[in-house]
Amino acid sequence: MTTLERDVRAMHARHHGGVDPSEIAVGVIIGRTSEFFDFFVYAIASVLVFPKLVFPFVDPVTGTLYSFAVFALAFVARPVGSIIFLAVDRAHGRGVKLTIALFLLGSSTVAVAFLPGYQEIGWGSVLLLSLFRIGQGLALGGAWDGLASLLALNAPEDRRGWYAMIPQIGAPLGLLVASALFAFFVGNLSPGDFMSWGWRYPFFVAFAINVVALFARLRIVVTPEYTELFEKQELEPAAVGETLRHEGRNVVIGTFAPLATFALFHMVTVFPLSWIYLFTNEGTSRFLAIEMIGAVFGLIAIVASGRLADEFGRRSMLAVCAIAIAVFSGFAPQLLDAGGLGEATFMILGFVLLGLSFGQSSGAVASNFSMTYRYTGAAVTTDLAWLFGAGFAPFVALFLSSRLGLMSSGAYLLSGAVCTLVALLWNRQITLGGRPSS
Repeated sequence: MTTLERDVRAMHARHHGGVDPSEIAVGVIIGRTSEFFDFFVYAIASVLVFPKLVFPFVDPVTGTLYSFAVFALAFVARPVGSIIFLAVDRAHGRGVKLTIALFLLGSSTVAVAFLPGYQEIGWGSVLLLSLFRIGQGLALGGAWDGLASLLALNAPEDRRGWYAMIPQIGAPLGLLVASALFAFFVGNLSPGDFMSWGWRYPFFVAFAINVVALFARLRIVVTPEYTELFEKQELEPAAVGETLRHEGRNVVIGTFAPLATFALFHMVTVFPLSWIYLFTNEGTSRFLAIEMIGAVFGLIAIVASGRLADEFGRRSMLAVCAIAIAVFSGFAPQLLDAGGLGEATFMILGFVLLGLSFGQSSGAVASNFSMTYRYTGAAVTTDLAWLFGAGFAPFVALFLSSRLGLMSSGAYLLSGAVCTLVALLWNRQITLGGRPSS
């Protein structure tokens, strides 16, 4: 046990005789909010800042496409980060792994705040931005703690959906804070001041939030209850190669089952901002406010997903949501060209669908994994689902829409919905007569 872990455990012992599940839930939400705040700060800057700062030598649409290509690097690096940090976990413990990963995440994010532009150092600006983004991706792989699956799999049989949705609350909360910060600076600074220094402040905030999140998550990691589950091998990190050999089929299912959800994730959080900013005369701060309203609806939908999943089953929820996302893909994108009312309708409908599906996307097929490989299997499937479902979504959606029109971006959503339905059907065939589905 490291000195930091001992200090946290001692502090916990002085103030608490036991572990309140509500405290664990708060710690989980803080940790996930921190990760998603870093994520959305970078995503918003990918639209508003980096095309001008790092890619001024091309037109705005191409610059944004380049920016989204760099954005995708984190999702490519994330599985590599999992491999590295799972090895650290096995050798030195989960506390050491989380400490290193979260400091890397915070440092990579705050480093972006000091990024010089292309006009100052040329292609060095592109290289630095890419390196910082890769650092974020590696850290996100290491920041996986398995708590989403833990809460779901160790919850009472009739409350698994409710516990599964708790960690997902961090996504809309992170978006709310990130959007509010950028809306404030965009709305209160001149364009020159915003591009000179205003956009950098949200990246400074990220490091402070990461420090708070580190201690919140360590309080969970070092609790006796968590340690007991670890000793029972509920959370035993296994080698990635060994996990793939024994659980490869379940990894594939776990990767593609939430694909509709993760494709929709960027279609309502990142891509709309790029379209509005590039192709309409709508105010940026105004649309960020619409995103914040949408995030509130998403938060409510995530909470509702817990009740609905306990009533109808998580796999049934994912299947119904995949069908709804397929329908959404057929008409909704064109609403972004329908003025303020159309934009608000797209965002609210999209966030409601996202909340209902995202709330149950974590751990929906985790029960397929054997106990020995559950922790690593869940980490790997999460990384791959984000990579295939969300990593390139903003780039693909903007590329298609800028050349073929908004409706073409719906094809990406539709493909994700089809993959989800196929994976869920395959999973049902595998588990039929075996472990009960939930």
